[in-house]
Amino acid sequence: MAASTQLSPRELVIRDLDGKTVTIALDHDRITLGRSSANELCYPDDIGLSRQHLALAGRNGQWTVEDLGSKNGTLLNGIRIEKPMPFLPGDRVSAGHLTIEFAGPGPASQNTVMFVDEGEQFSRSATTVVASLDGVLGPQVDDLNKTTVMQGSPQMRALIRAGRELAGHRPLAELFPLIMDLSVEAVMAGRGVLMTLDGKDLNVQAARGEGFKISSTVRDRVINEKESLLIRDAQLDQALREHMSIVEGKVRSMIAVPLQTNDRVIGLIYVDSPNAVREFTREDLNLLTVMANVAAIRIEHARLNEIEEAERAMAKDMHQAALIQERLLGTPPVMEGLDIGAKTVASRAVGGDYYDFIKYPDGRVGIMVGDVAGKGMPAALLMSSLQARVHVVFEEPDDLAKKLTRLNKSTCANCPDNRFITFFTCIADPKTGDVVYSNAGHNPPLVVRAKGGFETLEGGGGMILGILPMAQYQEAHITLDPGDVLVLFSDGVTEEADPQDNQFGEERLANLVASLRDRPAAEIVQEIHRAVREFTQGAPAADDITVVIARRL
Repeated sequence: MAASTQLSPRELVIRDLDGKTVTIALDHDRITLGRSSANELCYPDDIGLSRQHLALAGRNGQWTVEDLGSKNGTLLNGIRIEKPMPFLPGDRVSAGHLTIEFAGPGPASQNTVMFVDEGEQFSRSATTVVASLDGVLGPQVDDLNKTTVMQGSPQMRALIRAGRELAGHRPLAELFPLIMDLSVEAVMAGRGVLMTLDGKDLNVQAARGEGFKISSTVRDRVINEKESLLIRDAQLDQALREHMSIVEGKVRSMIAVPLQTNDRVIGLIYVDSPNAVREFTREDLNLLTVMANVAAIRIEHARLNEIEEAERAMAKDMHQAALIQERLLGTPPVMEGLDIGAKTVASRAVGGDYYDFIKYPDGRVGIMVGDVAGKGMPAALLMSSLQARVHVVFEEPDDLAKKLTRLNKSTCANCPDNRFITFFTCIADPKTGDVVYSNAGHNPPLVVRAKGGFETLEGGGGMILGILPMAQYQEAHITLDPGDVLVLFSDGVTEEADPQDNQFGEERLANLVASLRDRPAAEIVQEIHRAVREFTQGAPAADDITVVIARRL
């Protein structure tokens, strides 16, 4: 088995909306996927998925894929399925904005290290020596102490040099080869390799030499049992001398020790001496065990330093991005006859929700709300691009539907295939209360009437932006009477859920606004955000939350 990761015949490779890829083991007889948290595979941010979208079922090693009555359907190799279909290695399923591949065995990796499983059992002869970090550092074992306390001994010089070289702050790219060189030189080995654990896989970080064939038994004892192993002369060891991995490499003496920080193993160091006359000694084993402990601690410190530096840099960049995005969002205009308030809260540092306002010379005002699919920086970049196009396209207030058609063409030309944007725009006249609107797949806004009740702004629009360049849009009209409240929002408001998975919903939103309709628009906005937070009982927001209120005076 190679040291690098290989795909098993029973794995799914899933690529999500952000282009991230994860590998999932097919280790259950039935696996469901959808937006609901009740699924084994839950993707709540993919609005193309239904709450219960599809199921994968396995029986006697054979797998099928079944659509669970989803709204947008499930495609198997590009064909929509209507009943359970065989799901074979190499097949591809498309659901929402996910791509799911049934992964077959990966090709063998041409790597520096191969682990060989030959079923060997170490003999209990004197040629095999076992040590541990606790044993070497404990008071009962003083073989190393007897040699290293002597001024000028090779072991003492090696430890002093290792302490001096590893004391400085070095990046991991420099630290790994340094540790490898120190290890090989300390025990006068012919070659060596340093590997670190990534999950259950060992990855080569530094090597002197190539073509290593390491017994899987050696690997498992070092990693799992935290043992340091010395084979003084593999050609003489009764259990090893017939094995091809030893014979082909002409290995006479080898040491394998854990990279151990206290009680945790993060990798191993292996050295051997092909064709060498000198055999490794117990002192060499003890020395390398201690050096590996020192090295492991330095590796962990270096890793933490790099993670902290990366997080600090990322936090700084995200803070700057959040400030820039906040300034890009429109400021609610102050005007006679219409009281407007707005606020968005991103589920991450930056988000894909968008609102804007354009005040026209004739006294009318344009109000826009959008939602870029996804969250985080990719969505934020598309949001800023949308904002720039909106101010060009909607420079004049008339022919709203034609302008939305033009905006869609521009969005299709600039939007990646796995992205889209929902968008609602309206032109409101504060003097007459007339509102012309068009909706590109966004949540229909609500109108909470002063005389009681509410209605949704259905019709007057078309499909979401960024999918079909030739899509056409329509516009519709509504009149706001004095005291009426127009509520524009993103799906992050109505789809937020409490611990029992009940959604906030449109009716709850409308009733809340009705109870607040005599208050200023800015206060209504704040109260909606507060109510959503209370409804979720402090759970992190699953999506960006945006609210715009326009209240006819």
